[in-house]
Amino acid sequence: MPRSSRACLTGTMVATQYFAAMSMDGFIAGPGNAMDWLVQLESSEGWDGRFRSFFSCIGAMAMGATTYEWALGHVYGPEPEKWQQHYGQIPCWVFTHRRLRAVREANLVFARGDLAGQFADHGLLDEILIDIAPVMLGGGAPLLPRRLLPPALTLAATGHDGQFAFLTYKVTHLEGGSPGSGRPA
Repeated sequence: MPRSSRACLTGTMVATQYFAAMSMDGFIAGPGNAMDWLVQLESSEGWDGRFRSFFSCIGAMAMGATTYEWALGHVYGPEPEKWQQHYGQIPCWVFTHRRLRAVREANLVFARGDLAGQFADHGLLDEILIDIAPVMLGGGAPLLPRRLLPPALTLAATGHDGQFAFLTYKVTHLEGGSPGSGRPA
């Protein structure tokens, strides 16, 4: 998506944000890392507008290997150059433990790690933006495989579009440790 002058979801501050769609029972991918449930949901203007607003304000992005492979297989199809139409030259770090094919002419870096959990572990996660879909997956990949407890998370904004519920949480960085852990990272 092209960058625009729209208002950002969180104003003009520089922040590390974790933006994810999840099921009502807390999973971002179903069993076997299936993400077909997300495609099956009817796209709504509220959700599309929220994502466009979010994306118009980012300087870089990171995604996991499962999301990357799913996007290549379901969003961009046999034409990976569509990546350019959606993301332009925004730098993207893909976190993976295996070798993946690169999108031609995309600004990609492949790195090892488990993504959002590591950002949280090192006190680098400032906000969590969750779009809750009206679906129950019964298992799969959790939203964030870490414990974040109060006072680390503060609800900052809510919304909905008739299909998705939108939640924005601020992450408070505790002195000497990771958010919510009460102990050093």
